[in-house]
Amino acid sequence: MDKLRRRLPSMNSLFTFEAAARCGNFSKAAEELNVTPAAVSRMVSRLEEHLDVALFARQAGGATLTGPGRILFDAIARGFSGIENALREIEDHKTGIETVTLSVSTGFTTHWMMPRMADFKRTFPTVDLRFQLVMGELAGEVHDVDIGMRFVSAPDPRHEAADIMPEILIPISNADYRENHLRHRGDSRDIDMLADPDDRHTAWSSLFFAGEGADSTRFDSMNFLDYAIVVQAALLGQGVALGWLNVVAHWLRTRALVPAGTRVTTTQRRCQFVRSRRKPLRPIVTAVQDWIIAELRHDVSVVDALYPELELGNIVGGKA
Repeated sequence: MDKLRRRLPSMNSLFTFEAAARCGNFSKAAEELNVTPAAVSRMVSRLEEHLDVALFARQAGGATLTGPGRILFDAIARGFSGIENALREIEDHKTGIETVTLSVSTGFTTHWMMPRMADFKRTFPTVDLRFQLVMGELAGEVHDVDIGMRFVSAPDPRHEAADIMPEILIPISNADYRENHLRHRGDSRDIDMLADPDDRHTAWSSLFFAGEGADSTRFDSMNFLDYAIVVQAALLGQGVALGWLNVVAHWLRTRALVPAGTRVTTTQRRCQFVRSRRKPLRPIVTAVQDWIIAELRHDVSVVDALYPELELGNIVGGKA
């Protein structure tokens, strides 16, 4: 520890460097630290002079880490994460409450987690569950949370992953809408498509209705900025939505929503819980993660029994 003190100008330099590296921009780091960009630049320069190595490559649009800078940042991030977890555990011991933070979509939180909260509280009465809500696509690195639900196409060395299911998409509506609008698609009735304007599957209606009278049916679209609202509109009978199974499994199990067709689409991605390797794993986080995965897979097994024509059991590969 004495050697570390001699090699650093101050501990504050580590906080400044970590913020600058994480933000990738001295101005953003300055806002976070409530100082001026010039103060951040001076502190980083002082650290670089002290270590006799360049930690950042300065550019017009920001600053990127050099090789030595990446080595230092990775070590600091692991250290800060450990300190944060230690402080949390101390607080948990004082209060008897354990905090678990999830990074999940607004759709999953609204339409799967909220209906399960009573069951969750019975299972984990001393857990304070907190959410970092994602409105857009579930992708990217998981930082300041315990675990995050992500769609993953390949292993990521930054994260450890727990598999949930493939990415499965099903057209959904409520039963009344299916009965009144979809049973005879060859007539002149419209089919209202409920969509998120950021949806990657912009031509998704053709995926599910091609060859099923789609050419003779006019599709009207209603777009919403949040996928949680898309699912809510389907529940209210406003039209047909693209249903991500990890979000709508509860409503399909309870029959509040029904499949609006028999075509199921899967992608090359997997729905997984991912965790930063820099963040120490607490037993309660594993317990919460395993409970959610087990409940989701149970939902899928019930939906598979209700609608065998979807062949979900074969798609999930026996994991439902």
